[in-house]
Amino acid sequence: MNSEVDVKQLKEEWKSNGVKYCLGAYVDIHGIPKGKVVPIDHLEHMVEGSELYTGYALDGLGQKPNEDEIASVPDLNSAIQLPWQPEMIWMAADNTLHGEPYEINTRVALKKVLKEAEEMGFGFNLGIECELFVLKEEEDGSLSVPDPDDRLIKPCYDVRSFMNRFEWLDKMATTINELGWDLYSFDHEDANGQYEFDFQYSDALTMCDRFIFFRYMAKHYAKEEGLLATFMPKPYADKTGNGAHFNMSLFDKETGENVFKCDPKDDPRGLGLTELGYQFIAGVIKHGPALCAVFSPTVNSYKRLVRQGDMKTFSWAPVFNSFGSNNRTNSIRVPMGGGRFESRNADGAVNPYLAATLVLAAGLEGIREKLDPGHAQEDNLYELSEQERAERGIEFLPQNLLEAVEAFAADPFVEEALGKELRDEFITYKKREWREYHETISAWEIKRYSHLF
Repeated sequence: MNSEVDVKQLKEEWKSNGVKYCLGAYVDIHGIPKGKVVPIDHLEHMVEGSELYTGYALDGLGQKPNEDEIASVPDLNSAIQLPWQPEMIWMAADNTLHGEPYEINTRVALKKVLKEAEEMGFGFNLGIECELFVLKEEEDGSLSVPDPDDRLIKPCYDVRSFMNRFEWLDKMATTINELGWDLYSFDHEDANGQYEFDFQYSDALTMCDRFIFFRYMAKHYAKEEGLLATFMPKPYADKTGNGAHFNMSLFDKETGENVFKCDPKDDPRGLGLTELGYQFIAGVIKHGPALCAVFSPTVNSYKRLVRQGDMKTFSWAPVFNSFGSNNRTNSIRVPMGGGRFESRNADGAVNPYLAATLVLAAGLEGIREKLDPGHAQEDNLYELSEQERAERGIEFLPQNLLEAVEAFAADPFVEEALGKELRDEFITYKKREWREYHETISAWEIKRYSHLF
């Protein structure tokens, strides 16, 4: 906490390292960082909430033009000296109003539910798998794969295409490790021009801060090469999309022990999860349709959540509200060895604070109510008939943004977890997004209908 930090000492340390400016970056409802920059000599004032913002100028901060300004308070423990601009310190920040946490801020919402977990004796660990495309933006606004060699039908793990993008990949990997995030794997992903980075999990708040910075960093390094890094869930209809799979577990606050992990031999289901782990999963499944709205928060997200669509093979994307072991046709997967589970419907457009808030709240409800997730699904669910799925009680996740937002709005749990104002802000902006999309005339419609009728 900032109260435990000697701000004056920290300021002098940063100045000796060449820092001139400080940025406190909070996020709007979409997870897009916003903030003001102050000279480092004003750091003490910044920490006290000197930087004020008109909430009405931002998406999802819930203010009207006549209301008092909100402040931004940086978390000093999250500070990063920008490697490419060492004069600048980046810090994750929270909003406050009249000196109190501003509950329409999604990072504040996450801290609130983390406190609830702590009162139950738990901490929340989170790892996010970071997938993105690095593309060239053409003069007409279209996106193309910049490497002419990256054209394989199945480019996943392709070494040649990986090495052809080495300069950008090396910048990313080097920075991730210099920041102490412990990168343990990165590769060319399943689509042309797509890459994935996997670094060590951490407590949920830290991981969400890192994911926001990761997106910013990826875009910066790509821009240095005249390219666009995009986390858009589905840039191409015929290629796999960008996931941001959430890998989750709870730990004992006193011992640090993973309370989801057990020997698979001691687990009647054989997946290597404790009963607490299954109860948590049951809570996530119970609220799966509502959670889908924050895991997959854009119109474009639901072009990714299809079984096959315009692709030559299955999409790998989850479309069912179900769980199983190493079966990627479920929305919830328990990887080999157990001890954690993965929500696969999270995509690159996710606001990580908002999604982490709701998935943790759902899991805690599952534990409190001792819910049972039912049987693990081990078949290829894409290939089951509608009757077979119905007999197993396997439901589809929402199939477009409107369905997801309606599920979000209809579930009383959402208001309990987020509060009415933050819930209503999300619904307002996402319904507007759907309406604007629905009222847009697409190139597909022109091509299909202009000469048909």
